Amino acid sequence: MFDEDDLEAIREAKADWEAETAGPTLDRFGEREETFTTDTGGQAVKRLYTPDDIADLDYEDDIGFPGEEPYTRGVYSTMHRGRLWTMRQYAGMGTASETNERFNYLIDQGSSGLSMAFDLPTQMGYDSDAAMAAGEVGKAGVAIDTLADFETVFDGIPLDEVSTSMTINAPAVVLLAMYIAVGDKQGVDRSELRGTIQNDIMKEYIARNLFIYPPEPSMRLITDTFEFAAEAVPNFNTISISGYHIREAGSTAAQEIAFTLANGIEYVEAAIDAGQDVDEFAPQLSFFFNAHNNIFEEVAKFRAARRLWARIMDERFGAENPKSKQLKFHTQTGGSTLTAQQIENNVVRVGYQALAAVLGGTQSLHTNGKDEALSLPTEQSVRTALRTQQILAHESGVADTIDPLAGSYYVESLTDEVEAEAREIIDDIDDRGGMLRAVDAGYIQQEIQDVAFERQQEIEAGERIIVGVNEFEVDDDPEMDLESVDEEDEQRQIEQLEEVKAERDDDAVDEALDAVAAAAAGDDNVLPPVIEAVKAYATVQEICDVFREEFGEYQPGV
Repeated sequence: MFDEDDLEAIREAKADWEAETAGPTLDRFGEREETFTTDTGGQAVKRLYTPDDIADLDYEDDIGFPGEEPYTRGVYSTMHRGRLWTMRQYAGMGTASETNERFNYLIDQGSSGLSMAFDLPTQMGYDSDAAMAAGEVGKAGVAIDTLADFETVFDGIPLDEVSTSMTINAPAVVLLAMYIAVGDKQGVDRSELRGTIQNDIMKEYIARNLFIYPPEPSMRLITDTFEFAAEAVPNFNTISISGYHIREAGSTAAQEIAFTLANGIEYVEAAIDAGQDVDEFAPQLSFFFNAHNNIFEEVAKFRAARRLWARIMDERFGAENPKSKQLKFHTQTGGSTLTAQQIENNVVRVGYQALAAVLGGTQSLHTNGKDEALSLPTEQSVRTALRTQQILAHESGVADTIDPLAGSYYVESLTDEVEAEAREIIDDIDDRGGMLRAVDAGYIQQEIQDVAFERQQEIEAGERIIVGVNEFEVDDDPEMDLESVDEEDEQRQIEQLEEVKAERDDDAVDEALDAVAAAAAGDDNVLPPVIEAVKAYATVQEICDVFREEFGEYQPGV
């Protein structure tokens, strides 16, 4: 870096520039705004950055090299020069057969990973024939009731050749068990199964409210997953600790990584308290972040998150395995940034957000379809979203060198600022007794709501421009073909569920559910009996009801 004499010379030269070059122009024309800030974080953006802004950074300790601590420049030594990120398009169409069609289409179009969306009843642990499921079956995701549905979803898709991500949380152990069972039926060695299960209940209490059980037993299910997977499915990520939904709810970039890593701290502490070795389970932890429109803020956020997690794992938990300190993450472009007005603009937004994710060193990426503000994405919009990634990978040059924005005075300074702010937030959470207590007190939720309210006020006042919404509007938009859910799908799904129940061995189901109940009531890991239960074609709700009976249901504020 620069020595003090160099820095002093730079300061003097900058002062001369401000007085002699920039000053007259500013006096004559001014600037577009009185103050410039990052998109959500509100960090002040200076007119010009110089080496003086990163004078306190030590290259080896703070930036370093890819694949080495503190992993600011990436968790792998070759990053995207060695292997491109996994292009993982999110899909979950009403029925299992429709989802299978979409998955096969994505694979044919060059997608290198699958990402599975579930309907609301499945996410809440209800079967399609439950009264609570009426009107919601197959909407916003695929309906999964039994292993038969999973067998249909992955029909003709070898699980040893694809990586699958599943966005499921409260019933995560059941859906992971189904994936393992399908692999067993295909003859795939469990060690060859690759993918990620979201399994992040903390963010449900914070941002999405799709929880079933109280926090303590929910954490037990998660740590059971850590323990089981470390030996049985070592190439499967046991959790995707998600900042995505926290950002969607309205948080700033710094809050997104602070709250996400604070959740990660809770999971690590819970596993250690359960007697597990940090270096046994931590390598299978993964993360999930949002990508919004401000490219530099997002790149700084990703770099800061990697560095901060490495330091947390080292300082707090004494992790020794380098893989325990590597923050590996999936990125999805920002759903909340998509607009129903002038939806073609969303293609541009998604392109810039994807660029930020790649420049920030993501391990996998989902790009939203332009029409997702209105419906499930059509086949055409999904193809365009996938092509966006492929153009970035093969035409843009951004994957040709590692961490290309490293050394930028602005990006390095902003990375430092975002990390410092996130660390302050985590320290505040520690002072409040940790993330569980902060969430239970409503503190985290209120912090996010305050930011979301402030941003909405800025939009309504015209202080924050959203192209096509409060500026550059048009009188009408062209008609669009939108994906729709066949209202008869719900009845067909219920009929299929009835067929499975009629054909299965009820005594085997009862015996398997009793084994699940015994494990839940005791100290045994719940995954082995849950796998046997799904193989007997016990339903998602039947298994979740066993846990409901043993653990109870979470009632916020009670």
